[in-house]
Amino acid sequence: MPKKIDPNNIPKHIAIIMDGNGRWAKKRLLPRLAGHKAGVDALKRVTKAGKELGIKVMSFFAFSTENWQREKEEVYGIFDLILNHLKENYQRFINDNVKIQTMGDIKRLPKELYELLIDVTEKTKHNTDFVVNIGLSYGGRDEIAYACNNLIKKGKTFVTADDIASELYTKDLPYPDLIIRTSGEQRLSNFMLFQSAYSELYFPKIHWPDFDKKQLEKAIIEYQSRDRRFGKIKQEKNK
Repeated sequence: MPKKIDPNNIPKHIAIIMDGNGRWAKKRLLPRLAGHKAGVDALKRVTKAGKELGIKVMSFFAFSTENWQREKEEVYGIFDLILNHLKENYQRFINDNVKIQTMGDIKRLPKELYELLIDVTEKTKHNTDFVVNIGLSYGGRDEIAYACNNLIKKGKTFVTADDIASELYTKDLPYPDLIIRTSGEQRLSNFMLFQSAYSELYFPKIHWPDFDKKQLEKAIIEYQSRDRRFGKIKQEKNK
């Protein structure tokens, strides 16, 4: 009998490294942008599924600081796909009480995309049902440097981990309980390095465009099988 999800142990925050769009396309003899388009479709499915399952926050690694090194056609094709996705779903985010926020140096993005991101984050900032956090022009090391520079500007000469946490892009979000990287690669690739200290990691081999609600449920069931101790010794119940 297949395992079922325990509704009392749903991760509050799931973060996803959406890997494998290019390999998905190559396998089908399609251009890389076709894989990215299919990846946006997967993003729609998975956010809908996450909200239905009771997850409160989902973070997605959409474009890294290192991705700027890719071919210009691919880079700006990705930005166009994100732009169109935001335009098409703008009103739905508002109606469905979904909060959109970003992490990364979004000022580097094309002007139209940057302005739309500013607008949609402002319009949805008071929404409380579900948070979609998108990493764009994002890198975990840069985020830590960004936080430290903010602290220096405030006059800090000695900082604690809590100080750094208070200046991260994700300062108002819980740390990820579970980080998923699709396509079988087993590394974080500069994603949420500070926040992931005690995250559970899950590396399914499936490429991102094929990821769906069933795959998300499998990831949650795997998460629920883990013993999260946060450095402590497990306390045995008295028999």
